[in-house]
Amino acid sequence: MIPFSDEELLPVVEKSLEKIKPMLALDGGGLTLLGIKGGRVFVQLQGACQGCASSGQTLKYGIERQLRIDIHPELEVVNILPGSEDQFDQ
Repeated sequence: MIPFSDEELLPVVEKSLEKIKPMLALDGGGLTLLGIKGGRVFVQLQGACQGCASSGQTLKYGIERQLRIDIHPELEVVNILPGSEDQFDQ
């Protein structure tokens, strides 16, 4: 169980994601943080990352890995496809 509230996680997740964004930008990609619910970090991959065949690996072995190293090993990252933002409201 993650010992932090979603509100407590927000600033540290944002800081950790700032480390990742330059790497995504090198390949023409990007990332937007949509929010955090129950220790699940909801993001939206953008630019070249959107629809890329390697986006799943980027999500799990890049973004999620960095958040787990920086913050907590049980964090999970979920990509919300453009136009599906209502999934985050569930």
